[in-house]
Amino acid sequence: MRRVVVTGLGAVTPLGVGVRQTWKRLLDGHCGIVNVVDRDERFRDIPSQIAAVVPRGKKEDGAWTASEWLSRGDERVMAKFAQYAMAAAEEALGDAGWKPTSFEHKEATGVCLGSGIGNFEEMYDTVVAYEQGGYKKVNPLFVPKLLINLGAGHISMRYGFMGPNHAATTACTTGAHSIGDASRFIACGDADVMVAGGGESCIHPLAIGGFARARSLATDFNDNPEKASRPFDADRKGFVVGEGAAMLVLEELNHARARGAHIYAELKGYGCSADSHHMTAPKENGEGAFMAMKKALKQAQLTPGEIDYVNAHATSTIIGDAAENAAIKTLLLGPEGKQKPADINVSSTKGAVGHLLGGAGAVEAVFSVMAIQDNVMPPTINLDRLADGFDCNYAPNESQARKIDVALTNSFGFGGTNSSLCFARLK
Repeated sequence: MRRVVVTGLGAVTPLGVGVRQTWKRLLDGHCGIVNVVDRDERFRDIPSQIAAVVPRGKKEDGAWTASEWLSRGDERVMAKFAQYAMAAAEEALGDAGWKPTSFEHKEATGVCLGSGIGNFEEMYDTVVAYEQGGYKKVNPLFVPKLLINLGAGHISMRYGFMGPNHAATTACTTGAHSIGDASRFIACGDADVMVAGGGESCIHPLAIGGFARARSLATDFNDNPEKASRPFDADRKGFVVGEGAAMLVLEELNHARARGAHIYAELKGYGCSADSHHMTAPKENGEGAFMAMKKALKQAQLTPGEIDYVNAHATSTIIGDAAENAAIKTLLLGPEGKQKPADINVSSTKGAVGHLLGGAGAVEAVFSVMAIQDNVMPPTINLDRLADGFDCNYAPNESQARKIDVALTNSFGFGGTNSSLCFARLK
């Protein structure tokens, strides 16, 4: 199998537009979660009135204005998650220095971009318009703006990429599955370069209302939104919906070396599993998560003792965080693992950016690669009090300098779908 490396990174997150802006603010302990009632009064009737929102403003200030990234025509036809992903792809391709012009190179370059929910706002607005005014009130662009695979399609059309064009939609595992699937396209010879990631933008009263009715969201922090997402903390009460996108340029190792590309890390392992247990809750022992991580390590040909850092999925839910914590300890404290729980370095970045649903795995893949690049473990903010059984090193509230050569990043989704990616410093 051909080896796959990361040569470019791009991100649009609640901490800012651009990887460097986001990464710096993450390490400095900032939070992108805000109260959204002033954005839409309809949120006032919902128990959870907070979300992690991409900051609006000028590009030069690390904030988002669509017209600075997209033409008026593109903005009109693209869902917001796809707009964010287009900007992240532009940054990633520029970072990688990959701007192919020949037919051969464009044919060997593909796109893999997914979303968990997609263009929720378009669906809602069109249903309302149809009910009020009938067929003629339906936007001719309704279906194209609704299709999740059009995100990848728009990127391929902008750059002329003719390789694999693929869209995963596996709830909150989408971003990780997109990156993992893309790596296999390269490993199997279907492409030399893939632009891969995930995006989401469904900060809408109905979407957040649905999660609230499912009792998944934090509801006690409407007046103190920055404290709402608190992975691993004993007082965690649920997750916070976020928006944004991240894209990685993945490349076959010899292809990257031949053109002198900067290589951030190697994507050595990709593991997938299913809980086969419950629609929304994992098994308490984290068996599904354990299997995904175990498979990623098997493909990477690494032992548990070689894992320097785990970027956890941990969304700040009572059951989910505990199950993943149990899975991580089961894997990394095994016979070839760590000596004691305190030797396990694990953090969750969702305290800072919330839960980007279909974009989460991609954003956290970027964070994991940057952890290897800079030898630093990003903090778990709002971690003030650990419950029983949480005895690893979670980098509470402050980043930690660590030698990180190998990192796992986990993503889990409704329906019991699990994925784990293993990145490593290139040797």
